[in-house]
Amino acid sequence: MILEQVILAIKPGFESECETALTEAKEVISQAAGFRSLTLRRSIERPSIYLLLNEWDTIEDHMVGFRESDLFVRWRGLIGPYFEADPKFNIFNCQSVAFRASERWRSVWH
Repeated sequence: MILEQVILAIKPGFESECETALTEAKEVISQAAGFRSLTLRRSIERPSIYLLLNEWDTIEDHMVGFRESDLFVRWRGLIGPYFEADPKFNIFNCQSVAFRASERWRSVWH
């Protein structure tokens, strides 16, 4: 499994419209093979900045199956008009080190 982290810079004043578009866009991305989940978080300090997290079965599902499909064209068509700048993204392996306040550091390798 992989995790895609995307930083979205939205045109100031269009945050609400973008959030509405993302509601429709999540229905599009959820049709892609290998798609697992989508999480959206809005910045407190910079309200036009969003953190988007997408989980996929494999990097190929994301980079080839989705990014090279008509679903991606539809996805980007819904939310792209609200971008102030190109999204910045990173892809992570879901093997990780986890920490919770009530625990000591522990390695969580899958």
